Amino acid sequence: MIFKKIAALSVAGIMTVSALAGCGTADNSGSETTADSSKKVYKIGLCQLVQHDALDAATQGFEDKLTELLGEDNVEFDLQNAAGESATCSTIVNQFVSSNVDLIFANATASLQAAASATDSIPIVGTSITDYATALDIDDWTGKTGRNITGTSDLAPLEEQAAMFKELLPDIKTIGLLYCSSEPNSKYQVDIVSEELGKLGYTAKLYPFADSNDVAAVTTTACDESDALYIPTDNTAAANTEIIANIANPANIPVIAGEEGICSGCGIATLSISYYSLGQIAGEMAYDILVNGADPATTEIKYATDLTKKYVPSRCESLGITIPEGYEALETE
Repeated sequence: MIFKKIAALSVAGIMTVSALAGCGTADNSGSETTADSSKKVYKIGLCQLVQHDALDAATQGFEDKLTELLGEDNVEFDLQNAAGESATCSTIVNQFVSSNVDLIFANATASLQAAASATDSIPIVGTSITDYATALDIDDWTGKTGRNITGTSDLAPLEEQAAMFKELLPDIKTIGLLYCSSEPNSKYQVDIVSEELGKLGYTAKLYPFADSNDVAAVTTTACDESDALYIPTDNTAAANTEIIANIANPANIPVIAGEEGICSGCGIATLSISYYSLGQIAGEMAYDILVNGADPATTEIKYATDLTKKYVPSRCESLGITIPEGYEALETE
């Protein structure tokens, strides 16, 4: 009888040790950890709407900063690109939710909207979002979403972008605003810029295209009816700058763009932010959420501060445009 009790205690002890040995291999979030909780491996799902220079730079900045802050052994990134398809964004983020990632990084508006629809509990950090109130349909905007969402905005001062036409192209009269109608943040930008151009005495007209298939036809019409074009921070336009350039450049129609990548591809000038820096700021915000327990709902949206006026020398020269002081040269693609 005594032997049986000792044996039973031995088995219980072995089971207890085994259970303790299993601790730290995983937590409730599905993330692998070691026995030391400080060595938690964070799983981050990254959904990027489409591949182009601006979004690529933001993603790289995010990954670099979070890796720097957490340590490369303590973070795993699952980067998925939706190739410009909003429906694919939904598929991607739903997979992230099923995998129970620790945080979702949503790069561009369609990615953010998909993530917001997929989960109200997993923290979401967005970037390359012009206006979160528009993207998330929030009426009483306070600078915070009040949800499991925060992030960075790529909104540059739109009135200053409009003023660039007066600075660089003082003699033109009509300006076409070229943008994708399915991107709500693009519509937000062109509405403001159109109003600002009107204040400056220009005639502004909107030229929306539905998707990549319409870019060439709409750009042709816009060039035929305008003295110059404005393109906001628009993902579809960014992915089709070669098409736009092949129409606008031979027609001698100057393009002022909302961001550097579009300007490099088809424009003459931009007042742009650094998307890499924008991604880094988002990485810092993600770290604060993951490690310090910051609440996305009460974390204010952050904006880039390093705005720079840039121009493309070759295109400006061919159009006879004189660039004033304060502009930096930008290489074309």
